[in-house]
Amino acid sequence: MRIGLLGGTFDPIHIGHLTLGEAVRTKLKLDKVLFVVAGNPYLKTERKITDARHRVEMVRLAIKGNPGFELSTLEVERGGPSYSVETVAELKEKYYKNDEIYFLLGWDNLLELPRWKEPARLVSLCYLAAVPRVGYPMPDLKVMEKEIPGIASKTIILDSPLINISATVVRERLSRGLSLKSLIPDAVIDYIRKNNLYRKTK
Repeated sequence: MRIGLLGGTFDPIHIGHLTLGEAVRTKLKLDKVLFVVAGNPYLKTERKITDARHRVEMVRLAIKGNPGFELSTLEVERGGPSYSVETVAELKEKYYKNDEIYFLLGWDNLLELPRWKEPARLVSLCYLAAVPRVGYPMPDLKVMEKEIPGIASKTIILDSPLINISATVVRERLSRGLSLKSLIPDAVIDYIRKNNLYRKTK
């Protein structure tokens, strides 16, 4: 099988995540896309992250009804800092030993890959499928090859979809009580309201 991995804090999950997952699943003919909810992402320590149980439930609600999407709570259950290389290694060992894994990420994240834990090992375990992000240039794989040997042959640079939604903007709109009709699935909006998430505290 061909398995896509879309990891993130999903704080909260939004239409951009879903659009990315479906577009790449179709383009690369993936059998399914796993939405891997980060437990404690080590590169995102500048702000308080919503409790994992809420983020997991929001993803569950957002992907419900799409047979090509599946939820993975592996990182949340593992505890401690979330490292992509460890997640991919564990998924391959436990569930997808003989399958091809495609790690979905934005051009911005691809450019940051040298900062990640064991990036060379990550590209040895899976393919990378990178989609454009507003404000970021297309990564030069020949340049990146000098820092991460092997990355050029294991990376697919896609020219779409262009995602122009960020969770930061979504959280800001939520805190101000602004409409999110076209940014978040209705079921997720209902869950956020029911649980009083993302409200500014005095």
